[in-house]
Amino acid sequence: MSDNPSRVERYLSHLDVLSGGKEAQFWPVESTWAGHHGVTAIGYQDMPEDGLLFGLTYGLSLAHQDVWRHGRPELSICVKSGDAAWVLALAHLAERLRHDCPFSYGNTINFGEPIAAGSQMDGFVVFAPIALDATDAHVDVGDELPIHIVGMYPTYASERQFISKHGLEAFWKLDWDPYDVARPPAA
Repeated sequence: MSDNPSRVERYLSHLDVLSGGKEAQFWPVESTWAGHHGVTAIGYQDMPEDGLLFGLTYGLSLAHQDVWRHGRPELSICVKSGDAAWVLALAHLAERLRHDCPFSYGNTINFGEPIAAGSQMDGFVVFAPIALDATDAHVDVGDELPIHIVGMYPTYASERQFISKHGLEAFWKLDWDPYDVARPPAA
């Protein structure tokens, strides 16, 4: 890293520490917003343990929303799958919704179709990241506001309806495996 690291260099350096230097795969998603950079999907196979796919975005936090007062979000996911579609879905959502969705805990997002082959899940709920502790989810990138990594949990439409009616806490108490993308609906 250079003597005066850029924002992205600081973020990637943080991810290198978290991954123990494990090599990541990168998938760029072009911007559909004039004057904005694209969003990059970053994926790690078998992290934090074998059989899991851990993915993040970079680029969402370059946008500005008035509600982002303590940090700007980047998205993460950790699922039992080897399919990069899960990580790419986050990058597409981040790119498309960067000015419309605050990606705050409890927000639900309809992807509009099944996210990946072999799963009927078609949306997400936002909450604390499952694969990171609170300290690791905050990244000082040299800006006024740090990056705050949030977790994205695949959901079914019935689960998002349950969350809307009963709240995220009630949903979280249901019997479901947050890593399992082939699980039956919890609600």
